[in-house]
Order: sequence, then C-alpha cells, then structure tokens
Amino acid sequence: MKEIKRYIDTRIGEYSFYFEDIDSGYSYSFNEKAIMPSASCIKVPIAMALLREVENDTIDLERKLFIKKEEMVEGSGIIHEFDEKDYSIRELLTAMLIQSDNTATNKIIDILGIDKINNHIKQIGLKDTFLKRKMMDFKAREKGLENITSSLDLARCFKELHNGNYLTKNNREYLITILHKTQSRDKLAFYMPEREWKNIANKTGSLSGIENDSALINIDKGNFVFVVMAKSLPNNVYGVVTISRVGKMMWDIIDRNWK
Repeated sequence: MKEIKRYIDTRIGEYSFYFEDIDSGYSYSFNEKAIMPSASCIKVPIAMALLREVENDTIDLERKLFIKKEEMVEGSGIIHEFDEKDYSIRELLTAMLIQSDNTATNKIIDILGIDKINNHIKQIGLKDTFLKRKMMDFKAREKGLENITSSLDLARCFKELHNGNYLTKNNREYLITILHKTQSRDKLAFYMPEREWKNIANKTGSLSGIENDSALINIDKGNFVFVVMAKSLPNNVYGVVTISRVGKMMWDIIDRNWK
C-alpha cells in the first residue's frame, strides 16, 4: 500500500485515503482524519439516517410526496427534468444513491431535518461528518457552510453497512444493493474488471476542485473498504484521473497479494 502514498505525494492537491481489509483488520491510511468537503458522499449517512427512522416507525418508505417545480435543483440527478409529480420516499432514496439526485436528497433532508440527520450521524459513530446545508444551496456555500466528512468516517459507514448493528441486516443489505447499482464507475472502479462491478457498492462526490469516491468491495479475496478524497485540485479531470489510478493500484495489490 505504500506505493499508493508515494504516488499521491507526486500529485497536486490535498488528499486523504483509507483502506481496510475488514476480515483481517489490516488497514493502511493517509490523512484519514483530515476534514474534507463531502460533496455527494454525505448521501450515504443521510440514507442510513432515513432507514433508521423507518425502523423507528416514523417514516414509511411507500409514503408519496409531491415535488414542486420550485423544489427542483440541478446538478446530479434527473428529477429536475420532469414535471411536478408524486414520488414515494423509496423512489427518492433510490434516486439519491443511484443517480446522486440532488432534488431527491433535498426532499429527504426536508423530511428528516438537518438536526435529526446530524444526530443519527453521531449515533453511527462518525466524528468528523456534519450536514450543514442542502444540495446546490449556493447562498449557504457563500456563507462558508460546507458539508464535511473524512475518509475514516466514510469507511466507517461502509463497514457499518457490511456488518454493523446500526441498521437491521435487511436494511443494510438493501442499501448495499442500491449502491451496487450506482452509475458512477469513473473513479475507484474504473480500472477494476467490469465483471466485479456488481460486487462494488460505492458513492462518489464532486464539487469544483473536489473529487471523492468511497467503496465497499465484496469479492472472493475478501471484504474491503476503500475511500479516496481530494481537494484543491487544479481541475476535476485531474482528480478523476488520480483517483482512478489509485483504484487500479489498490486492485492490483489485492489481486497480487491477497489469498
């Protein structure tokens, strides 16, 4: 794993990563507790908070919610391209994770409330993760409000989904199944064999000068979490290339050294 650190040291920007073989407990990391802009990676703990409320019988996933035109925001997702209509909370959750839909995310934030989501984030055991604003809230960003996390916290989320106890087994598996279908394979998974994509549950995030990817990898060689976060990039393509290269290095190490 040291070759990953050596490679990152040659790249422009600020980086954080965390790797762990969940089964053996072996881990290797760099700046894993650094506070980083979460971008859309914050949607994983939001999803976990939502399903915990489902388990508490305060939320019904089949409940229909009407999304007005003025509630639609651009960026990731496709709901903003449609007419006003009803969506079930289950549909919003799916759109939030597969398409990283910002409108769906904001509606879920409205349902739960930022304070309740942050309370769940603490209960999950995340120490550096805070939801401070909704998606595409440029006025909040101008005031310095940024959603934040760390590569260690995102790894904790995926470990919790793999074998934790914050959610029931059925709900953990449900979220992993959705994340297996993510449409973002251009970073950590890009150079991994396409046949393995079905075994990778990941969530990416992007903002100007910021690129993140976080993943749970369940393959014959074992169960792994891997998170790479980057900020202060010269441009986003540079960050995508860097993270995809790091993903290839990680995959080659597992393929070569793990039994």
